[in-house]
Amino acid sequence: VTQNWLILKNGAAVIGLFQGMFEQNILTFNPGWDGNAQPLDSFTDIRDLQRHLKAQGVPLLSEADEFTSGPASLMAADPDGNPILLDQHV
Repeated sequence: VTQNWLILKNGAAVIGLFQGMFEQNILTFNPGWDGNAQPLDSFTDIRDLQRHLKAQGVPLLSEADEFTSGPASLMAADPDGNPILLDQHV
């Protein structure tokens, strides 16, 4: 593994293994993409997901700019403090 990362796929399950890129365990979700990183025809925009999370009282470590459209990201943390990244590329 020369680039220090590897993507493993089995059916609909996709797992990324990264060495030396993140300090902690991290979960990443990509709204707008299918399991093959292809754009979906319909999906919930990250800004809508952000509004929902904030309405539920979920603290966010970083936020998407709600006055934009297209690619954006936000980050939260799980109960153990591991980051959860929502990263929209479309």
